Amino acid sequence: MSARQRGHSALQSLVALDTDAFARHHWAHTPVVTEAADLPGGLLELFDESSVDELVSRRGLRAPFLRVAQNGRTLGDREFTQGGGVGASIADQVSDDKLLGLFASGATLVLQGLHRTWGPLIDFTQQLAQELGHPVQANAYVTPSQNTGFSDHYDVHDVFVLQMAGEKRWQVRSPVHDSPLRDEPWTDHRPEVEEAGRREPDHEFTLRPGDVLYLPRGWIHSATALGGVSTHVTLGVHVWTRRHVADELVSMALAAASRDERVRASLDISPTGFDHDAVGPDVELVRAALVRALDAIEPAAVVDALEARARGTQRPAPIGPLAQVAAAEALRPDASLVLRPYVGARLVPSGDGPATLRTRLADFPVEAHDVGTFVALVAGGVLRADMIGLDLARRLMLAGLVVATDD
Repeated sequence: MSARQRGHSALQSLVALDTDAFARHHWAHTPVVTEAADLPGGLLELFDESSVDELVSRRGLRAPFLRVAQNGRTLGDREFTQGGGVGASIADQVSDDKLLGLFASGATLVLQGLHRTWGPLIDFTQQLAQELGHPVQANAYVTPSQNTGFSDHYDVHDVFVLQMAGEKRWQVRSPVHDSPLRDEPWTDHRPEVEEAGRREPDHEFTLRPGDVLYLPRGWIHSATALGGVSTHVTLGVHVWTRRHVADELVSMALAAASRDERVRASLDISPTGFDHDAVGPDVELVRAALVRALDAIEPAAVVDALEARARGTQRPAPIGPLAQVAAAEALRPDASLVLRPYVGARLVPSGDGPATLRTRLADFPVEAHDVGTFVALVAGGVLRADMIGLDLARRLMLAGLVVATDD
């Protein structure tokens, strides 16, 4: 269990504000730059230039985990990949030799999905996602001196930019399209974004190692490396929005309205196509059915649907299959066990005594006499194996739901 998992806040490693102040004054609205001197430290341990070299030269990364940009253009995968050679006949593995030439000529390297491939960032992003209640991903941008990796653009998710090495000069401009959704990329507003890029920036600043920028989605930005190689990590926060609430409401209302056989009925034969006067009553019938269905939906049902959707957006803490099986086989009565971090557990009672442990993994049935044990686990309790029962404890370990702890 990492130091942050023992109580240190990931969010307060990024902003010099308490959570309430950040939520009131900046979240989803305004950028904020925090200098390294105002933060508790430790961010530079998450990722550095040796991490980049390790990933691109020794980990066998494939194209989805790396992008390369030069002169405002994203290069095709074939320009920086090649076959893996004997015993690894995969055509799109990252080529360190090709990257050497590209980087030397000014290309920016973008390492994607670091919340799945680099241990320290796996831990940090999972902690941050839990604190924010929104999914988090991590990418790294490595830019040669005096180069701009990407021209002015906006992101469709909030970001925390962590400057890890070198310096980067940022220009930030207010949105031309507020709070863009995931299907509203900046290219949908290219003329407005390009026009905004010609005006004076609303904010201009240099990020140095350990500094952090928070940038809400929609804010237009570009960055140029200064005086040497610049590396920054972007933590992308894929925010839940009221549009997600609307999606669930519409989906549930549509399912309910479809149970009305009048809604399922065929439209009349119409050789000349849809006739406005003829189809108008059908529109009103369906509209009325949808409105009735919307009115009947309980908010709790929508929340449950959103929770189910959220479970699939993040992963539990990493677990070693071999080590977990060995630990389960060697389990002693005095071993201390805890719920696996970030498994997203919720105990769902039923009317007749038993319950279900609902998690990011498969549902786990809970007998009535074990409910108290599971209440303690979900509340963050540390339980001895003999308190759980050795057989049940082993089953929970092999299901990936509990892990041994040294605490």
